[in-house]
Amino acid sequence: MAMASSCPCCSNEYTGASVSWGIAPRMKVDWMKIEYPDAAVFQELLDAALTEDGVDQDITSRISMGAVSSAAAIRPARFQLCARQPGTFAGCAVLDAIEERFGGAMRMTVRAEDGETFRAGDTLAMLDGDARPILSIERTMLNFLQRLCGVATLTRRYVDETRGTRCRIYDTRKTIPGWRALDKYAVRCGGGFNHRMGLHDAVLLKDNHLANIVPADWPTAIAAMLDRIPTLARKPDFVEVEVDTLEQLEATLTLCDRIDVVLLDNFAHEALRRAVALRDAAARRVDLEVSGGVALAEVASIAATGVDRIAVGAITHSATAIDLGLDRPKNEESE
Repeated sequence: MAMASSCPCCSNEYTGASVSWGIAPRMKVDWMKIEYPDAAVFQELLDAALTEDGVDQDITSRISMGAVSSAAAIRPARFQLCARQPGTFAGCAVLDAIEERFGGAMRMTVRAEDGETFRAGDTLAMLDGDARPILSIERTMLNFLQRLCGVATLTRRYVDETRGTRCRIYDTRKTIPGWRALDKYAVRCGGGFNHRMGLHDAVLLKDNHLANIVPADWPTAIAAMLDRIPTLARKPDFVEVEVDTLEQLEATLTLCDRIDVVLLDNFAHEALRRAVALRDAAARRVDLEVSGGVALAEVASIAATGVDRIAVGAITHSATAIDLGLDRPKNEESE
């Protein structure tokens, strides 16, 4: 798959001419360095989706392609992946998996990079080759890309609201079942950061884990839980504790040599400012994370309180698909 430059979210290195197709300049994103699933993850999802759609039994393409003249039937066809509304691109890894699956039948030239903003009317990729397999994979390819670009675009809107602050936007585990690697990949393309991938890679003590602990016992009870971390088969990437009150935060700060993040759940803005002041006064280097149905309109004011992170489930569970289309160019000429 030809591409204008290296793709940060793909394992392959792409080379080619610089981008000059009128796509808006790429907005730089701060890539989250996490372990990324290999191409087999994408290929497994792709194969399942193609099987679901009956890609090997496309009777419409079979009869329509066979009805043209033999010369036209063997002529390479060209298709454009076009944006019908503005957004942020995510999908190089998926396009790579598609070309790997159908490499003998088509060639892709990708004109957008992951994380790059695009306008309505921009051409994001070109597909050249046998029209039959291209038409057969059209809907499956668009289903992947429209969803991923939707997540990346919504993430970028949240990230833009934090400009000028130290606050970062993080995702959650509120993803489509089976799609977590892809959803989190799209979040990164939008400039966001990934929270834990699953239950296996980080400790997050939430309210249900801490229920019924009286305030006087809070530090001791949490310390006893943290004492068990060395018994785990895998060292967690980070340890996070949720608090619901400033009193719980003060008690938790006494343990911050063993905690990386404190989750401030449903705190009002004034309480957030007080939480930041408590953390700073205690000279504890622990990140403060906000969660709890954070709306886009609230992000800038929350970020301005001095917190370090905002976890947003909406960027994956409520993202709207971006309208993309696969079109045959007018007056198409064979090369």
